[in-house]
Amino acid sequence: MKPSPNTMIHFYQQLGKLFYRLASVDGTVRKEEIAKLIEIVQKEWVPIETTLNEYGDDSAYQIEIVFDWLVENDWNIGKVIPNFKIFKKEHPSLFTPQVNDLILKTAKAIAVSFSGKNKSESALISELNTILS
Repeated sequence: MKPSPNTMIHFYQQLGKLFYRLASVDGTVRKEEIAKLIEIVQKEWVPIETTLNEYGDDSAYQIEIVFDWLVENDWNIGKVIPNFKIFKKEHPSLFTPQVNDLILKTAKAIAVSFSGKNKSESALISELNTILS
């Protein structure tokens, strides 16, 4: 059964929060991290998604929309990982090997976009790898 458009929008919102968590783990979201996220969303996420939001835009853009909102509002990132785990448990069919690989690829690209991965980013990517396994 194919997931509903609302489920897909929620999925991409979860990813936006997850990628924001990674970018902000060192206390600052850098313009290089934002640029890398935008690049990967447009080149990798949008082409694999067919669901549209209520405005006719590709649902994968929710990653950018949520990420940008979180940057602008300096959002508390404390519950991102637990909420992501819950979402994954509730919607396991969305987490195909291809999608899991793309999540990790995106996370790693954000992490190295500004002067390489630091310890906090490496630890978060390792945790994410465990969650997706």
